[in-house]
Amino acid sequence: MPTQVQTRPEPHTKNFGENIESDLALEFLRVVENAAIESARTMGQGDRPLSDQVATEAMRKTMDTVPMHGTIVIGEGERDDAPMLYIGEQVGGSYPDGREVPHIDIAVDPLEGTNLCATGAPGSITVLAASERGGLLHAPDCYMEKIVVGPSCKNAVELDAPVAVNLKNIARRLHRGVEDLVVMVLDRPRHEKLIADIRKAGARIKLIGDGDLSAGIAAAVIGTGVHAVMGSGGAPEGVITAAAIRCLNGYMQGRLVIDKPELEERIAKMGIKDKKRIYEAEDLAPGKQMIFAATGVTEGALLKGVRFFGEGTRTSSVILTLRTGRVRFIESIHLDKGPDVKVRFA
Repeated sequence: MPTQVQTRPEPHTKNFGENIESDLALEFLRVVENAAIESARTMGQGDRPLSDQVATEAMRKTMDTVPMHGTIVIGEGERDDAPMLYIGEQVGGSYPDGREVPHIDIAVDPLEGTNLCATGAPGSITVLAASERGGLLHAPDCYMEKIVVGPSCKNAVELDAPVAVNLKNIARRLHRGVEDLVVMVLDRPRHEKLIADIRKAGARIKLIGDGDLSAGIAAAVIGTGVHAVMGSGGAPEGVITAAAIRCLNGYMQGRLVIDKPELEERIAKMGIKDKKRIYEAEDLAPGKQMIFAATGVTEGALLKGVRFFGEGTRTSSVILTLRTGRVRFIESIHLDKGPDVKVRFA
């Protein structure tokens, strides 16, 4: 049956103004934190649909308290196929005093690495990106070939260049040998040749079961031990990754994998004319202002997982903003019980 949507009065809106990154960044922090806490309660239970469901419901419920008029441009699927956070859904609330709220586009992955959460494996996160209207590419639900590197390697890699050439260029920019590089690749049969080429070039590989979005962020942050991400993953995740890469001053190229007639029809309806186009981060997330927010659910290269203790919960998050140029790693303690709670430092 089609999803029943409860309509709400449209609040007064305004353009994505100069201070909205500052105004909404911590609001979106609440969104990803609440989703992470709820999904973490299902960690290791082996119930993948449940983990995804509770994250999605928590994310949507919290977004409806954020003063904004938001449109989901990348979500859980089309309207009739997704009970929550479908593409085109309207989310957000109003200020009590009736002030205008910003009108923005939002890309969400309520639980990236659903399998990782369900099995208790590392690398699962809750994540979203937001920008002014038109600031995020409406990517179809298909694969995207990707290569992601950090700021030091801007313009040093090309999607169609041989793997060995890209690795040599990355090594040169980082002033190290190819054998010192670590490349993250999704462990999939389609990457058999890519993995062989990386090994032949002499670099090391970190295979991951899921979660190339969080891997892409790690590649753009110095000190994570990840120097590049290569291979194909979800196109919607590629757009969210691009939002983070822009905020981190990293570099990314991607190309949609259009290999089915239905995908040809889909991109035509979406206005995408060149299926072979190579996108950079600025093409995938072209907004003038950008907010990226993520919270760890299980332990990862960049973020710690949710930790429960007797009197509350501890979360590890990252908030990135483009125009204001802020990169914030935030540890939050959520106190659940009465006035006699004790806060532990670590």
